[in-house]
Amino acid sequence: MALFGALFGTRLAIGLFTRLGLGQPFRDGTPDSHQIKRGTPTMGGVVIIVAVDLSYLLAKLITMEKPSISAVLVLFLINGLGVIGFLDDWLKVTRQHSRGLPGMLKIIGQLLIGGVFAVGALSFPDRRDLTPASPFISLLRDIPPQLPLVLVVIWILLMIVGASNGVNLTDGLDGLAAGSCTMIFGAYALINIWQYNQSCARFASAGPNCYEVRDPYDLAAVALALAGACFGFLWWNAKPAKIIMGDTGALSLGGGLAAFAIFSRTELLLILLGGLMVIEAGSLILQTSYFKATRRLTGTPKRLFKNSPLHNHFEMLGWGEVTIVMRFWIIAGLCVAGGLGIFYAEWLVR
Repeated sequence: MALFGALFGTRLAIGLFTRLGLGQPFRDGTPDSHQIKRGTPTMGGVVIIVAVDLSYLLAKLITMEKPSISAVLVLFLINGLGVIGFLDDWLKVTRQHSRGLPGMLKIIGQLLIGGVFAVGALSFPDRRDLTPASPFISLLRDIPPQLPLVLVVIWILLMIVGASNGVNLTDGLDGLAAGSCTMIFGAYALINIWQYNQSCARFASAGPNCYEVRDPYDLAAVALALAGACFGFLWWNAKPAKIIMGDTGALSLGGGLAAFAIFSRTELLLILLGGLMVIEAGSLILQTSYFKATRRLTGTPKRLFKNSPLHNHFEMLGWGEVTIVMRFWIIAGLCVAGGLGIFYAEWLVR
């Protein structure tokens, strides 16, 4: 339902946003090849969010099941960050300027939404006293020792801000972020299905290698909805893109990745599963740090890359956009495959 909702909903959004003049502006300093995209309808992330929300709601109505608190919290985070991204996109298109919300306001908004999410994630214990999030940092399972509550909240906020901005940086070429997120959310669907089958709530069949995860089956449904919505959106977002997801989509999808890492107890594994986003964000950090360091030490600032994030560097080397996207998708796929392999291997050898 999410896939077809995004597929047909995006087509309607393209026509509506075009009539409303909601075209994407571009900032100075981007490669010349991006200038032809000026005016492409943006805020397509609205369709992804609506498709996921409606498909989950309809699934619950069809099956007559109550929504789980874990799924509700994931959807809250996705929608909340989507609102912040929408405000940013709206200011950009109405002013026809690349500056939307001031950076500090955007971060404050992310922290506020993330803070509410964190409090909720550490509340609502089930009959086994298990909350959606845990007071531990996790890799494939929780890693002792238990952290103080304040540090847990800070850790959750760092994950949300980092992941949402990582996807935002990756969303610079047609289809790059949508295709990558499809793979990662698909991986989390597999992880949650496996955790459900091996849940400690079903210890008699799962055995001593079981997973202490709250609501894994319902989380798998949301992950599949997100993967399907991104895949449907990709039909229209592939080069030449008819619509751009904008910050509305990028911030919400990044928040969704963080939420799944937190709830599935695979927080540090997200570094590998979302390896492409880590590379993109890391290239920007390295570029900025090197520029400032050389300016301070030599008086003449230098750059590691021709431009950042990394996909812009390869564009300025003369690589075609489709070539970059395909090769970056391969990197994203290898990272996802590696993450899933490590997750399964840990269960086998445990």
